[in-house]
Formats: sequence, C-alpha cells, structure tokens
Amino acid sequence: MPASTADLLKKPPQLSGSDLQTKAAIYVHWPFCERKCPYCDFNSHVREQVDQKAWRTAMLMEIDTFAAKFPNLRAKSIFFGGGTPSLMPPETTAAIIEQIKKHWHPDYNIEVTLEANPSSIEAARFRDYAQAGVNRVSVGVQSLKDSSLKFLGRLHSASEALAALDIARDNFDRVSFDMIYALPDQSLEEWQTELQQALSFSPSHLSLYQLTIEEGTAFYHQYKRGKFTLPDEELAAAMFDITQDITKAAGLPAYEISNHAKCGEESQHNLAYWQGDPYVGIGPGAHGRLPSAAGSGAVAHMQTKRPEDWLNTVKANGVGIETLDQVDADERAVETIMMSLRLKAGIDTQSFAAKFNKPLTTYIDHEALTELINSGHMEETKDHLRTTAKGRPLLNFLLQKLVA
Repeated sequence: MPASTADLLKKPPQLSGSDLQTKAAIYVHWPFCERKCPYCDFNSHVREQVDQKAWRTAMLMEIDTFAAKFPNLRAKSIFFGGGTPSLMPPETTAAIIEQIKKHWHPDYNIEVTLEANPSSIEAARFRDYAQAGVNRVSVGVQSLKDSSLKFLGRLHSASEALAALDIARDNFDRVSFDMIYALPDQSLEEWQTELQQALSFSPSHLSLYQLTIEEGTAFYHQYKRGKFTLPDEELAAAMFDITQDITKAAGLPAYEISNHAKCGEESQHNLAYWQGDPYVGIGPGAHGRLPSAAGSGAVAHMQTKRPEDWLNTVKANGVGIETLDQVDADERAVETIMMSLRLKAGIDTQSFAAKFNKPLTTYIDHEALTELINSGHMEETKDHLRTTAKGRPLLNFLLQKLVA
C-alpha cells in the first residue's frame, strides 16, 4: 500500500474553517455489465456471478473509511454510474444511500441519480429504486434505430428503449437519456429525424454525444482496420450545429457541450465536476477531488480498477485506493478552467479569484485570448469568460492555446 494511502488511513487532514461543511458530489461506481459495448472505455466488466452481499459490504466499508477522514462534507448529490447500476440490487442501492446520508448530511433537495440500460429496466425494480431514495434516472438509450443499436452493440431494441422510458417516467419526475450521433453512414436528415423523435418524449434532460473512437475499445481496432468510417468533419460539425438549434427550439438548450436541459433540470452532480467542486469516488476505478489542508488545492484519489482487486483491498484496508496525490492550488485552478469552459456559462471570474486567491488572468495566455476573442471563438464580460457557439465545439483546440 502506497505511503500516501497509509497516511490517509492513519490520520485525517486538518481542514481549515472554510472547508467545514463543504458541499461535495458523491460518485458510486458499479462496474458490472451484461455486455461490454464496443465504444465503451469506462471501467466496466462482464461477470457471470457477483457476490452481492460482499459487494454491498465493501461499498459501505469504503464509504465509512472516507467519511472518517473527511467528516465535514455535505452530500450535494449522489450518482450511481457504471457499468450498469440498474443491475445493482435495489436493497444495495438503498443501503449505500442511507450510509452516505448518515455520514455526510445531505442537502434537503439532494439529487440522487442512477444510470440504467433499457435491457435491465423493470417496473417493479424501478419502484424499488424510487423507494430507496433515487429521484433521477439517466437511461442509456443511445439510438432509436434498431440498425444503429446493433452496430453499437446494445442489447435492447428501439421499441424496448421506448418502453423503458415509459417505465422510467412512471416512477421518476426527473428522467434523462443519452443518444449517440455521427454514426457511420448517418446523414444529417436521419439524425434530425431521430432527434425530433427523442424530443417528442418531452425529456427534461438529454445527453447527446458524437461517437468518438477511444483507444483500447473494440471500435478502436475495427476503425483502424477500416471496418467502418465516420462522418467527415464538415458533416459532423453540421450535425452538432443542428443539434443545438433543434434542442434550443424545444426548450432544452445546451448548458454544456453535450448536455441539454430545461431550466432548472441541469445535472447537479455533473455541474460539480465542471465547476471544480469537491467530489468523492466510491467503487472500482472511481476517482475524486477532496478538500486539502493545503488551501485551494485538493487531494486526488483513484480507486483500484479491477473489481476483484478492489474488493480484496477494501476487505484488507477498508478502502480500495490505488493512488492518492496532492494537487496544488495552481494545478487545481487549471483543472477548473479546463472543466468550466465546457459550460455555456463559462467561468465566473470573481468566484474563481476568490477560490484560488489569484485572478483568472494568471493562468490564461493573454495574447491567445485576445486572438480568440477577435476571431469570435471566445467572449469576455465583466464577470465571465466563456466560449461562443462558434468556439464550443473546438474546445480542446482552444484550451491548448489558452492555458499558459
């Protein structure tokens, strides 16, 4: 066990008064899936059998360990991600929620999200999740076309996805779902029709992602071998633009590059990431940024990825940490810039300066910023720095120029 991990287990950090009762997002990773999707680079695994009792015990134990060392957090949100959390027994979900609330006093309106795949959605099961304390679900629909679902390696059909959305809406007031576009041979008109169909279900939140080929996935090797091609840059850009126009007209404008919501329905959990707030990661491969004794920095942790290794480490040590590092204030400031510029609102420059005791301009290349403002890719107001509609899809390129 690394010395830094041992230090966490032996003694809690001395937090400053400003850190007391800091709001934090709590992420819980359930690593198991029925099948590994060919585009997925998340920490997900297929297992024939899962010892549910052992996993519930380990999850609760890890929460206890983190809470003992960081007792002064308030739970702003809880997010069950994966993997496929809708394969988790509802009694396990209930126990985890109860344990988090016991240690980290929750906000009165705490958001509790569970990701679900249509193939694992059942009415009775969803009623149990609602009774357990889940109040928001995110459904991995991905497409409303059977041919696209087959290509994406999904286990459900389009009709099953629509039935799953009906079950979700019957049990939860807040329902989001994911769609993937810019698929091989997909035309602009086809995506427009599919998006309009998705909006006909009156969602309050949509996550709309262009297909990206991630190294290490099955798609990566297929793409390298020329098994399929993706839309060219011009068509992909047109798909992005029409997505913004259609969702805005439907009352779900983009509040982040790939996320769209009605006013007040934004994902509070994901906003914590994008705004640079603290978060705790529970479960295999989860990571977090915890308050640090070193002022505006953070304690960065990442959990062991392989499920069996994580489980054994928790049994032995009470926590499955693989790495634990101190992130200094300047590093955390740069992280916050890179995440906050994903948001349509951009960076609140006054809040940034208060958090890091330095103005935003300390970390920004002034010449590059002027160039990007003049080119229409960035805009600066009295209290915000943000990308424009023209610059948002080019964020990675902008960040390379901006961050000093």
